[in-house]
Amino acid sequence: MKNDLKIVGIQADLVWENSTKNIAFFEQEIKKLASDIDLIVLPEMFASGFTMNPENVAEKMDGFTVSWMQKIAFEKQTAICGSLVISDDANFYNRFIFVFPSGKIETYDKRHSFTLAGEDKVYTSGSKKIIIEFKGWKICPLICYDLRFPVWARNSENYDLLLFVANWPIARIKAWDTLLKARAIENMSYVVGVNRTGTDANNYEYSGNSLIIDYLGEELSALGENEVGNITATIFKDKQVNVREKLGFLNDMDTFSVEC
Repeated sequence: MKNDLKIVGIQADLVWENSTKNIAFFEQEIKKLASDIDLIVLPEMFASGFTMNPENVAEKMDGFTVSWMQKIAFEKQTAICGSLVISDDANFYNRFIFVFPSGKIETYDKRHSFTLAGEDKVYTSGSKKIIIEFKGWKICPLICYDLRFPVWARNSENYDLLLFVANWPIARIKAWDTLLKARAIENMSYVVGVNRTGTDANNYEYSGNSLIIDYLGEELSALGENEVGNITATIFKDKQVNVREKLGFLNDMDTFSVEC
């Protein structure tokens, strides 16, 4: 088990439905990173921006972008993750891809479709929450709108780290900030929230405001509105365990099951 985990989240002004330009930007940013990074987190639909035109941008799991993620993970000897538009069995998914340095892949399909934008009419929702085990850490990946549903994020698996990747608009950025901290506090978990900046083809504005938060809701790293750059923090398992044991809040959770 690795007690400390160094994390970088990359906040970008995504180019609408242009994977070539977006991948080039992320590759350039990743090349600048130190060699001791354990985990790189990219935004939701990082190759395209949030789009209701999946037929224009969808890739297969053996396509270019997933292969690029495997290349980066191997070359940097780091894990890398973010969500992509994936075509699978004649369906489109907003799929979280987590790539290990070895090239191994784990995936999570977004559970809560953003009905306000019609995501439920275009993308197939996932039904399975997953926990990724990486260097002795238990990591729960979730996507954007999932943030509004605390039951789905509930820490019944004793995970250590919650990852939220998003295209969260500036009009509701206060909710983003508040809910990220709420998820951290109620689950006594580190939380990483990586959002995008810029304006998309529908004139929706995104301000970024990416955050890394500890298990008590304290900010460890943050970017302000419309900044392009990185959030970076080293998180520590022993400190989290000590606080969980001292306070014991997770021992008092109600027991229930979630129907999908």
